[in-house]
Amino acid sequence: MAKIVIDARIINSTTGRYVERLLTFLQKLDHKNQYVVLVPSEDKDFWKPTAKNFSIQICDAKNYSFAEQTKFKKQLDSLQADLVHFCMPQQPILYRGKTVTTFHDLTLMKTYNDDKNWLKYKTKQLIGKVVFKTVAKKSDAIITPSLFTKSDLVDFANIDADKVTVIYEASDISKSKPQKVRLPFQDFIIYVGKHSSYKNLLKLAEAHQKILKKHKDLGLVFANRLDAAAIRNQRLFKKLGYKKIYFMGQANNAELAWLYAHCKAYVFPSTMEGFGLPGLEAMEFGAPVVSSNATCLPEIYGNAANYFNPASVKDIVKKITEVLENKTLRAKLIKNGKKQLQKYSWEKMAKETLSVYHKVLKKP
Repeated sequence: MAKIVIDARIINSTTGRYVERLLTFLQKLDHKNQYVVLVPSEDKDFWKPTAKNFSIQICDAKNYSFAEQTKFKKQLDSLQADLVHFCMPQQPILYRGKTVTTFHDLTLMKTYNDDKNWLKYKTKQLIGKVVFKTVAKKSDAIITPSLFTKSDLVDFANIDADKVTVIYEASDISKSKPQKVRLPFQDFIIYVGKHSSYKNLLKLAEAHQKILKKHKDLGLVFANRLDAAAIRNQRLFKKLGYKKIYFMGQANNAELAWLYAHCKAYVFPSTMEGFGLPGLEAMEFGAPVVSSNATCLPEIYGNAANYFNPASVKDIVKKITEVLENKTLRAKLIKNGKKQLQKYSWEKMAKETLSVYHKVLKKP
């Protein structure tokens, strides 16, 4: 029996779905090893273990903080784990136990969010660069959610590709009963996710306004938390006189289920992704996906999306319009989406992750 610590400090973040699903399925798969799950005090009730070999412990060290390098390391040392799985790269770089690290993407290294303080963000990038490279070299094993991210990381950190295992994520919100969302229009396309600059939402909004010239009743819905970046875009679109754009704020799974099931298309204009989960969620409910052709997205969506060049508003307009007007294409994308979903499974993800744990634990 081994003692495995899982750093789940991000469990209530945008990447937290991965952590929550991993823990839920590990409980069903592994009744032998002892697991200690580290979460912030504010999230101590976010996920509750049901298996006797899983327990929760509080860890309030903030990401990229001094406490992460000092107090967090001291806490890990006291736990005397046989293995620690860091579900994000940020971690105490001086910790010397056996480790598995999940790198979801390298957006911190390659993008800038213009809603952030420039100096603070650049400082975070500099710290992140050191931490990411150090962690990539010292981790016993690394997990990435796509071949693209694996290749990106291998080049960035100059590490052996054999050290990195690609483990795909999945989507399973179809178990949620749809809950109708009141919208100021009937027909709509939708984007679900953050409003960070690399998500490319300014071009999506501009494309939508051009589409309105022909499809006058088509709305654009943004579904996610109304943070500073979302409010910035909301004010900008109002200033530009953009019409039929609705910021609904955070949507729960039941509301997302309804939105995906009733939208004319899910549009994903991002220029940088590690996996692209929302597109798969949309496919679950029969929504045709219109996606950027950047980074990992063609790898994850396969032939189940109509791809555009994210740098070209003209191409975004063209590819969305094709899905709105071409019934044959629309039906093909929906059918292909159902097939594409069968490639992914959270249970499979957990099994493959457990296999990585076993491999590392066997190392001398």
